[in-house]
Amino acid sequence: MNQQLGTVFTGIITDENEQFFIVQKAGKNYRLNKSEGEFALGEGVEGFAYADSKGKLRFTTSLPKSRVGHYAFGVVTGVRRDLGVFVDIGLPDKEIVVSLDNLPEMKELWPKENDRLNIALSVDSKDRIWGELAPESNFRAVAKKATEKMQNQDVVATVFRLKIVGTYVLTEDYYLGFIHPSERFREPRLGEVVNARVVGVRPDGVLNLSLKPRSHEVIGDDAMMILTFLERSNDGSIPYTDKTSPEVIKSVFGISKAQFKRALGNLMKQGKIRQQDGFTYLIKEEKD
Repeated sequence: MNQQLGTVFTGIITDENEQFFIVQKAGKNYRLNKSEGEFALGEGVEGFAYADSKGKLRFTTSLPKSRVGHYAFGVVTGVRRDLGVFVDIGLPDKEIVVSLDNLPEMKELWPKENDRLNIALSVDSKDRIWGELAPESNFRAVAKKATEKMQNQDVVATVFRLKIVGTYVLTEDYYLGFIHPSERFREPRLGEVVNARVVGVRPDGVLNLSLKPRSHEVIGDDAMMILTFLERSNDGSIPYTDKTSPEVIKSVFGISKAQFKRALGNLMKQGKIRQQDGFTYLIKEEKD
């Protein structure tokens, strides 16, 4: 077993060809692409050792954060149901596989492309590098303690643990969060990045989160239909308001006057529309 794989060390430049420098360490030779810099024979260079997608020993001076004994987030790039998921940690010509043995039994809860996994590396007896999921203790070690001031805030978080009792996440600001099954419409995937809101703060500083929208944020089918009418109009307006007759509303929208008024009220509370002089206008969101 090659103990150098997945680690950072300093090797010596012993040879070169048109494309690579040859870096040697303890009798092992690694190829360092010349695009990474200029080096002289006999010079020491620090880098990371790995085997590329073709099994060739490689060396890179761009040190990945995920290494043997070091956990960091990588981005999922693909899935193979008979093998596991592939994670990009920044290595040239190499993606790291997290084995199906370390993934949920329910394949619908496996990570998908662009999800995030916090992994370290391990090397087996055949010198194959694998990704190892970070244990829950790692997330607790880096997490900050939340305060009541975070109540009702919106957060972005990555799912790192799936349990029967609920879903555990780490927010982008390094707070731990918990999502009870009653606070979601479906169970999030491992590694999925979710938008949540704080519905409580536990005494231990863990956030209780919800994936369900606030009641005033829910847009029903009727409201969505009105928005569609507005978006497809030439100037973002329609000549109908809560004062329009029930007959006209029924003829144009196919819903009752009461349904129409509820939908308008919902949209106005959310700041999506306004009414003036017998017209309803779409309020366009300002872009940064």
